[in-house]
Amino acid sequence: MDEGMERYSRQMLFEGIGRVGQEKLLGSRVAIAGCGALGTGIADKLARAGVGFLRLIDRDFVELNNLQRQVLFTEEHVEKRLPKAVAAVEALREINSAIEIESAVQDIDPSSVEWLLEGIDLVMDGTDNIETRLLVNDACVKADIPWVHGAALGSCGQEMAIIPHKSACYRCYLPQLPDSPLEGCEVHGILNTVTGIVSAIESTHAFKILTGDLDFPSMMTFIDVWEGEVRQFAVDRDPECPACGKGEYEFLDRIASSWTSRLCGRNAVQITPATPMDIDFRELTESLEKIGKVTDNGYLLTLLVDDYELIVFPTGRVMVRGTTDPAVARSLCSKYIGM
Repeated sequence: MDEGMERYSRQMLFEGIGRVGQEKLLGSRVAIAGCGALGTGIADKLARAGVGFLRLIDRDFVELNNLQRQVLFTEEHVEKRLPKAVAAVEALREINSAIEIESAVQDIDPSSVEWLLEGIDLVMDGTDNIETRLLVNDACVKADIPWVHGAALGSCGQEMAIIPHKSACYRCYLPQLPDSPLEGCEVHGILNTVTGIVSAIESTHAFKILTGDLDFPSMMTFIDVWEGEVRQFAVDRDPECPACGKGEYEFLDRIASSWTSRLCGRNAVQITPATPMDIDFRELTESLEKIGKVTDNGYLLTLLVDDYELIVFPTGRVMVRGTTDPAVARSLCSKYIGM
C-alpha cells in the first residue's frame, strides 16, 4: 500500500468503503456550514477520513464557553480571538496535511449561500438556527446538492440526510418557520455527548453519500442521550413542497438591502451589507482610536465604546454587542463605521 493511503488503511478494511470508496472520498468536495459543536465534530471526522476538499464556513470567533463542546479549538484560539473557520482549518492541517482545507469567514445569507456552495458535492449542517437551514435547503435543492441536516440542544439531537428530488427535503419536514423564536443552548444548555453523537451520525451519512451508497430511507433520527432514547420516523416527500416540489425558493430569494439578525442568547445584533465591502483595518483603526479602545488581530477589528462592542469583519459585516435592537445596532454602525 502506498504511503498516501496508509493512514486510511483501517478504514479501507471496512467493506462498505474499501479502496474504491476511499478514492471517492479523496476526490470529494464538502462544505461544512457552521463551525460550532456539530461543525467541528464533522470537520474532524471528515478530515481524518480523507475527504479531499473541505470548505469551512462560519461567521463567528472562538470564545471560552465554546471549548466545552466545540472540538478543534483551544484556549490559545480564545486568547487570539480567531474566527472559528480560521482556527478550525489551522487545527485540521495539523491532523491531515494531505487534503485541501479552506476557511470562509462568512455569514450564510441569501447573497452568499450560492457562491459558498459552488463546486461542492455535499453540504453538512452545523448551523444553529432554522432560517439558515431553510436557506441552505433552498440552495441545495436548487443546485441538486445532497446535504445532511443535524441539530442538538440540551441532551437531545436530530439528524436527516437529504438527497434533492429523491428524498424528502428539509422543507417537506418543516414547511414554515415557527411562529416564535426557539430558545437555544444559551437557555437550555447542551451536553457535548449529544453533539458528538449527532456529528458522528451526520459524518456516517456523508461517507455513504460520497461513496455512492444512496440506498437508505428518508428518515429523521431523534436521540436523547440523557434518557437513553433513540427514535426514527419516515419523512415523506411532499409533492406540494414549495422547494423540492414546486421549485419556489422563498428563503433564497429574500434579497434585501442588508441582512440584519439577532444573535440568539448573545445580547447582540449582526448586520451584513448586501454587497461585501473591503474594510481597511489600518485606516479604520486610526479613526476609531479617538473614540474608544480598538484591537485588531488581522481577522477582525473590535471597538469598545460606551456600553457597546462593535466587531468588524473585513467584508463589512458587523456584530454589535450590548443590544438586541436592530435599530440601535444600525445607528451605531452608521455613527462609528460609516455604514
